[in-house]
Amino acid sequence: MTTSSYWSRRGFLTAALSSALAVGALPALPAHVAFASDAFDALRLRWRELLLGSGFDAADPLYASRLSTLGTLAASHRSAMAPSSASLWPDLPYTSYSGDPVSASYSRLKTMAMAHAQPGTGLTGDPGLAADIVAGLDHIHDGVYHAQFTLPSGNWWWNAQIGSPQTLLDVCVLMYDSLSAAQIADYCAAVDHFLPDTEVASYSGHSTGANRVDFCKVLALRGVVGRTPAKIAVGRDALSPVFPYVTSGDGFYRDGSFIQHASIPYAGSYGAVLISGLAWIFALLKDSAWDVTDPDKQLMLDAVEDSFAPFLYNGVLMDAVSGRAISRGLSVTSTNGFAGSDHARAHGLMAALLMLAIGASSSERTRWRGLVKGWLQRDYYLGLAANPGLDPASLSRLVSARDDPALTAVAEPVVHRVFGSMDRATHRRPGWAAVLSMSSARVAFYEFGNQENKRGWHTGSGMLYWWKDVTLGQFSDAFWPTVDPYRLPGTTVSKKVLADGAGGDFGGPRPTSSWAGGATDGTYAALGMDIRGLQSTLGGRKSWFFLDDSVVCLGAGIGCSDGTGVETTVENRNLGSAGTHTLTVDGVVQPSTTGWSATLAGARWATLAGMGGYVFPGGATVKALREERTGSWSQVNGSGSTTPFTRRYLTLWADHGTNPSGGGYSYILMPGADTTATAARAADTGWLTVLANTGNQQGVSVPSRGFTAVNFYGTGTVGPLTSNAAASVVVRESGATATLCVSNPTQTVSTVDVTWNRAVSAVVSQDPSVTVLSTGAALKIRVDTAAKAGVTQRITVTLA
Repeated sequence: MTTSSYWSRRGFLTAALSSALAVGALPALPAHVAFASDAFDALRLRWRELLLGSGFDAADPLYASRLSTLGTLAASHRSAMAPSSASLWPDLPYTSYSGDPVSASYSRLKTMAMAHAQPGTGLTGDPGLAADIVAGLDHIHDGVYHAQFTLPSGNWWWNAQIGSPQTLLDVCVLMYDSLSAAQIADYCAAVDHFLPDTEVASYSGHSTGANRVDFCKVLALRGVVGRTPAKIAVGRDALSPVFPYVTSGDGFYRDGSFIQHASIPYAGSYGAVLISGLAWIFALLKDSAWDVTDPDKQLMLDAVEDSFAPFLYNGVLMDAVSGRAISRGLSVTSTNGFAGSDHARAHGLMAALLMLAIGASSSERTRWRGLVKGWLQRDYYLGLAANPGLDPASLSRLVSARDDPALTAVAEPVVHRVFGSMDRATHRRPGWAAVLSMSSARVAFYEFGNQENKRGWHTGSGMLYWWKDVTLGQFSDAFWPTVDPYRLPGTTVSKKVLADGAGGDFGGPRPTSSWAGGATDGTYAALGMDIRGLQSTLGGRKSWFFLDDSVVCLGAGIGCSDGTGVETTVENRNLGSAGTHTLTVDGVVQPSTTGWSATLAGARWATLAGMGGYVFPGGATVKALREERTGSWSQVNGSGSTTPFTRRYLTLWADHGTNPSGGGYSYILMPGADTTATAARAADTGWLTVLANTGNQQGVSVPSRGFTAVNFYGTGTVGPLTSNAAASVVVRESGATATLCVSNPTQTVSTVDVTWNRAVSAVVSQDPSVTVLSTGAALKIRVDTAAKAGVTQRITVTLA
């Protein structure tokens, strides 16, 4: 294992997931412990069981290698210990305020304690190791982590409110029988000093969301280890502000969004840490005197399918909701060459969901385990055995769900979801899936902080991620250190050179525009964005219309005065280290030589073998490039490895020129389509009608799908639809009925009046927010969009 795999500061967020969170069955309270008289011992033993896991065969090669590696790493840490007045390990001086030396020192002690407690490590039960661990605890306590220490100014994480106490308390549980009452009292006093109850007195500042859950986890375990019932109660009760839905700031939103750091979509990182923290606490306190009984706890259980499952696809945890975590690939401290990825993060989240299932209903537990089974079985890219970041406890629970013959794997859904509160949308179809990443005055372009995600500038500028069943490694295989950060698929950006971390730390940069979002009937959708550039004069309008086998992409009103070029990237596909996937344009195979480039004038369609197809209605001038790009994780993350990676890319883009005015584009993305299907779509000129593609409205009609949709950036009429305000409108016709779907993506308009110029005989159903003004020759409705956070409002009618 790498140091980062076992509890180092840098890997703490991911370790909180990929370590022993995947417990699928609650360890019973020991029968010999009288609950009323020894509840603390009972809970402590339960926590130990959760840390170590059970039910796996230490001799099984799947576990034996991990246990042996754990023992080797622990022995290495033990031999490197060199206590001095400045540090416990020479490379972790206490006076260094970068890299969290105290938390990292505790992490090494925890690795040693895990090796002491787990079987098959070669150090199991070693009394000398136990003595060294205890001596290490005392050294850190006496040197820096004690109740009289005054913190310097700086990163609040380092000031020992989360990383250090969580790991210290875990070690206390593992080594409890080797510690005296005085030692435990000292360690608990230190925790109380650095994390007083006042930190959870107000739900504000950094004491919100995932951070608050981490605080509560520390407080509750501190109460267990120190046998202090009031501390357990404080830790439990301080969870309650996390549960309710929020309408701004950090937390879960009613539409399934999750925000951290005020403006960052973070379900895949902080949200996962939050739900895993809750899983630990719920499992610890279940059926005890401190069980979590707040009825709003159910909202956290609902989040499994409302907020997390939509972003898990065949073992991928989509980068669009993972913020800075996308830059955490190969660490500079790695000793095994394993790089973190969307698949590795998915393993950690799945593990957390299995533990959360302990406190859920039996039907929820069965369904969640079925979800996990399906995700794992369909993930060909990173199997469990190939992820060294999974400790034996997590691995055994995940394997248990994957291989349970009585459990039915849940299939991927066919559904579209719009997450208006975090400017994201997911599209799920048989054989492929996509996620759209936007930004607005509500949601930041990207997040940079702690020297992480240094070049994520344009990830919120309309980046369209997509996967086929057989391309699950597209964004996993050294994508972020090697991709051109100015050519992310789907984005329209200025080529103005940006500094690493441009815009400031922790979610600071947001566009000034508010139009981002769209409407959906749950299957098809219209999404749009009033785009602005990061530290740029770029402006324009972008729309995406999501259908059964394709996404229609429109751009209009694109302008910029940066003095640089502006491009819309149609595609930038990672071909791996040696890919030569055939590019065919209008039936002509293009060169596969690395370095080839061309300007393809009048191109009507193109395919990339094994990937998908692209149609350019009416023909377009498209630029193409094959290139090898080399980069290292250190270029996108200050703690990343300097090891170089080289990957091949095939890029297609529309060049809007320098300082464009009124630029535009239109193309159709067809994931998985071959040359026959793509050429047929290009030849079928009646399949798509572009109703409008201007800076005021963008709309399409696809008669064969009964689909008409328009994004109105203000008042206007397009085809059969009229709106008196900014709105996204989708019409789906099916036989004798039709459903009209309306949202206000600006989230600033209280009502929207929409007219559909189509004869309607009756109203079948309508949301309470929809008022019918008239039917007959045309349907006229008024939609209450106030305080709806961009959520789609619907009405279904019978056609005359």
